[in-house]
Amino acid sequence: MPSPKTRRDATVETLHGREVADPYRWLEDADAPEVADWVAEQRSFAESVLGALPGRAWFADLMARIVARPRAGIPVVRGGRFFLSRNDGTMAQDVWYTAGSLEELERGGSVVLDPNTWSDDGTASLSTFSVARDGSAMAYAVSEGGSDWQKIRVKDLATLEDTSDEVVAKFSSPAWLPDHRSFLYTTFDQAADARGTATAGLGVARLMVHRLDGEDELLLSFPDEPHTMASGEVSHDDAWLVVTIGRGTEHVNRLWAYPLTTVAGRTEIGEPVKVIDVADAEYGFVRVDGPQLYLTTDKDAPMGRVVRVDLDWAARGDVAFAEVVPERRATLIGAEAAGDGLLLAHLDDAQPVVTWCSLEGTDEVELALPAGALVGLDGSPLRQSAFVGISTLDWPTAAFRVDLPESRDVDPRVERLGLAGESTSLAPAYRVLRERAPSADGTEVPYFLVMPDDLAEGPRPTLLYGYGGFKIPVLADYRPGWSAWLAAGGALAIANLRGGGEYGTPWYEAGRLGSKQNVFDDAIGVAEHLIATGVTDASRLAVHGRSNGGLLVGALLTQRPELFAAALPTVGVLDLLRFHRFTIGAAWMSDYGDPDSAEGFEAAWAYSPLHKVRPGVSYPATLVSTADHDDRVVPLHSFKFGAALQAAQGGDAPVVLRIETSAGHGAGKSLQMVASEWADLLAFAAHHTGLVVPPAGP
Repeated sequence: MPSPKTRRDATVETLHGREVADPYRWLEDADAPEVADWVAEQRSFAESVLGALPGRAWFADLMARIVARPRAGIPVVRGGRFFLSRNDGTMAQDVWYTAGSLEELERGGSVVLDPNTWSDDGTASLSTFSVARDGSAMAYAVSEGGSDWQKIRVKDLATLEDTSDEVVAKFSSPAWLPDHRSFLYTTFDQAADARGTATAGLGVARLMVHRLDGEDELLLSFPDEPHTMASGEVSHDDAWLVVTIGRGTEHVNRLWAYPLTTVAGRTEIGEPVKVIDVADAEYGFVRVDGPQLYLTTDKDAPMGRVVRVDLDWAARGDVAFAEVVPERRATLIGAEAAGDGLLLAHLDDAQPVVTWCSLEGTDEVELALPAGALVGLDGSPLRQSAFVGISTLDWPTAAFRVDLPESRDVDPRVERLGLAGESTSLAPAYRVLRERAPSADGTEVPYFLVMPDDLAEGPRPTLLYGYGGFKIPVLADYRPGWSAWLAAGGALAIANLRGGGEYGTPWYEAGRLGSKQNVFDDAIGVAEHLIATGVTDASRLAVHGRSNGGLLVGALLTQRPELFAAALPTVGVLDLLRFHRFTIGAAWMSDYGDPDSAEGFEAAWAYSPLHKVRPGVSYPATLVSTADHDDRVVPLHSFKFGAALQAAQGGDAPVVLRIETSAGHGAGKSLQMVASEWADLLAFAAHHTGLVVPPAGP
């Protein structure tokens, strides 16, 4: 069946001396009736193609069973109470339970938040929550239809009833002040139009104080510094509010510490100690100990270290770092206050190692945790226990309790918690190999190669996954579709591309701005290595990525279309000349540059997938996926790219747009939506790489 024809108009702009055609710009107006009709036609075409895939029913059945396994998250302790998310496998959204002790929580606990009651179709979700230190109230954030916009509401934990308080926020986690009657949150100019389908730029960010039953107050805003945002965290002793100030997604920031005083039940915020007032590196708050402020930083330490600063001296303008945990070969990805010490998380060749040390950085001991990917740390100076979450390729979360000893002569005790009950893996036995591929400039690019144990020798259908951006590390962690792909007999490659955070700041810097092509070269290097070593061949290789990873896939299929049999760009950034004009897009100039500058334009023009599509080229079978409420990477990216690719396709392979409704960038999707999306992605990839699902069923 031929793909739908999309109207082209004569829109042309002259940008930095170059004429740039944009014939599908009319697709940017998602509310226009013509666009709505176009979306309906594309959805109908997608269903006709996906519905005919021979493996779709098999993958749909298996994915439904994968997401239906009972699961639980990692316990967190807030306000003296324990909280845990659970799902028995039948609910669209996870339910949160609370109890006064871990033992009570293990027995079940009481429901405190049930997002399944917030909407009829299961598309309203919880994005975050915070509990007042005295346990009296909870502020929780509701996302509707997958939007990044949040409605922060307040629940009285004594009565479990909501109060009348509600504020509109975005990219915000509420931070309670010591009076237990006020919290901080972040909002934007566009909060008055907080629709998941809105595309306008967000405007100025404001860090606000919400007083229960009172008026909101502005704490901090930078109207003359575009894209600058702030977030706050209160120290465990209630003495300081530590505010991190950053510009967009840049990995450099300022850090201010505000003294707090609470009189007559009201917390007042004093003038800040501007501990770091020049954004020359990345600084993260860990804890305070008296006047000592502990921070993580890559200042003079590309792999990361822990330092402390004396706040009394800093208030007098003397900021000096005392090193606590020095830089090492492994990459520091997190530090958490725990008891009278620190929990440290490092990546050693993209594999996590968690240790505990004293506040002096001494007596460090490694926790006895199984192999896997780190998905959570929860500790506090107020208790001698912590929780760690580990995921594997076929299981989302295994929770571990860590009992921290009073004596340094005794190692911490690690105990796995059976919070989700028994559940079996639906993946076959598999092995994980660590491989390295040469990139175009000779750089070795590591990747995980995952193979079912009973897989026959010789080229086999293989799915390559990557991201490569924003200093985000990619690990061998859980994604629902991995088990199904392995069960069908496919191989999986997970690439650690430059631009990510696996190997410290230099690895990140080598994959952004004018060096962004390194990311694509790295992925091409991995693909070619998979072929050269006989794992697969070009007729059996598919590539998948989400968000910035969707950009990766778009760049790969336009630069090297002959290298792949199938491409799965999902919620991708695909128009690199206009990304900064919509919602939060301007924040990404940290990685993509500013297209309005000559330098930024030339860098983006060199690889922007939308602008590299060429008529008559035989492109691989492509499934472009997006969602109508994605207000992070707005769907117009996928709309325009998909339309351009459909018009240009010179071969017989289909180009399909899968457009989901009442869904966003990915977070908060119902279990049923997650299963359906993965079933379509995998069935499409399987069909076009020659992967035949087992005839007896999964």
